[in-house]
Amino acid sequence: MIEIRKTFQFEAAHRLPYLPSSHKCSRIHGHSFKFEVAITGDIDQQKGWVLDFGEINRKVEPVVEEIDHRFLNEIQGLENPTSENIAIWLWNKLEPNLPGLVEIAVCESANSRCVYRGPSR
Repeated sequence: MIEIRKTFQFEAAHRLPYLPSSHKCSRIHGHSFKFEVAITGDIDQQKGWVLDFGEINRKVEPVVEEIDHRFLNEIQGLENPTSENIAIWLWNKLEPNLPGLVEIAVCESANSRCVYRGPSR
């Protein structure tokens, strides 16, 4: 079993609506978000890969378009757009079309990361 990873980026604004008004994240602010998808599988013996990185791009880019340069709070399912909720939202959008998806990691800054590995089974 091999794991491959691909990183994507989007710019977006949000606010966290359930925080006290004194908390800086309760105000509208933006991030240069990055997220990584991790996919596991066996190597296709003929092609020599688990999945074509170009195929991952084709599946992920339409989802990126939904959130890039947007106010995340206005997107259905992201009314409370914490990194955790963004990771779950991405998983729900991508998992049906990305066989072998095992992890989504969302970074809202160089120092803050959230990892989601799917619903508990």
